[in-house]
Amino acid sequence: MEILIVGTLDGQIGAASKIAIAQGGQVSVADSVESGLDILRSGKSVELVMIDVKLDIYKFISSLESERINVLVVACGVANDASLAVKAIKAGAKEYIPLPPDPELIGAVLAAATRENHALIYGDKKTEAILKLAKQIAPSEANVLLTGQSGTGKEVFSRFIHDNSKRANKRFVAVNCAAIPETLLESELFGYEKGAFTGAVARRIGKFEEATDGTLLLDEISEMDIRIQAKLLRAIQEKEIDRIGGKAPIKVNTRIIATSNRNLAEAVKNGTFRQDLYYRLNVVNINIPPLKERPDDILVLAKHFVKKFSELNDIPLKPISKEAEALLLSYSWPGNVRELENTIHRAVLLSTGEQIEKEAVILTEADMQTEASSAPETAESLVGSKVADVERNLIIDTLRHTLGNRTTAAQILGISIRTLRNKLKQYEQEGYLDKSVG
Repeated sequence: MEILIVGTLDGQIGAASKIAIAQGGQVSVADSVESGLDILRSGKSVELVMIDVKLDIYKFISSLESERINVLVVACGVANDASLAVKAIKAGAKEYIPLPPDPELIGAVLAAATRENHALIYGDKKTEAILKLAKQIAPSEANVLLTGQSGTGKEVFSRFIHDNSKRANKRFVAVNCAAIPETLLESELFGYEKGAFTGAVARRIGKFEEATDGTLLLDEISEMDIRIQAKLLRAIQEKEIDRIGGKAPIKVNTRIIATSNRNLAEAVKNGTFRQDLYYRLNVVNINIPPLKERPDDILVLAKHFVKKFSELNDIPLKPISKEAEALLLSYSWPGNVRELENTIHRAVLLSTGEQIEKEAVILTEADMQTEASSAPETAESLVGSKVADVERNLIIDTLRHTLGNRTTAAQILGISIRTLRNKLKQYEQEGYLDKSVG
């Protein structure tokens, strides 16, 4: 992995570098926060930053967040500097490593940084067949379109394709087209030069350049504005991009994996998605079925999530009771794997006995009411309510149920993530929604 050391580390740079290199890392060094940011802006494939605790870590991490640079940051300093350590963690550093460096501690941090959190867990024959197809086409250079409902695991399958490709030792870069506002998506993809627009304080390498020789995942591409689609098509056809404010095109060699939870063929007919781009992306199409059509995955995934969240929350590992298993298997999972993950996380936290009982498994109330055919009672209870009020309460309650996960909430509600985002912005402005919820 690529490691960036920022600062002097109290003269311990040499020792820290040697340990990191011995653990399989490649090390770059910057003497200040600004020079460290310049290295990251250049598109260098850094996965871990070790920063001197005496530097302005808050400024460093704030800059990373505002410029959408995703990298793990750990602070380093002398062992007796407890106040600075606490300040660094509050500023956003994930860990604190005391100096002089300890090989085992640095090794553990590096292992945590490189450990994949995208394990492909399955037990169903349908999932096995999809993986077989994905592995077959992975070594090719063909662009891939993964389709399926939100929460089915399309990004996990994307990483599986990359890891089994000829580009596996290069970068996998993911961009969620639905989560980034339209005004920022172009600069996120193609980068910009210093001074190209207000706020462009330095040159920024875009995701296309970051992923050159590797793989670029364009998640939920159906949400991409049609104007940006034209630039994307050119980048795929000509294998070159233009930075915003740039004077010359830049060559790129990037394999594209795109995902969509919508019917792109219909979007082409409706004029919201370019037909020529659709054909460029849809060289190989892999459809991921909803979780309810992969029933043998449910308990395998549930047990995996129990282990994951028990370890994360330092809670003793408990088995799932037979009654709880039956409840999980009988549910339709409108939010798919993502909803199952949220449900199990909540169950691990709520469980009080020696097993995870069905009482700890809280499912979507609206879905359970529908399955219980209680629509007439529900309709009667809503008489006298305004449609806008009912809609607002449903949206906010669903968001709370998904622990704030907007993608899962949008899937359960049957609306686009963009529509949900606009509704939540409206509710926040009207004073109905606290920022911590939305």
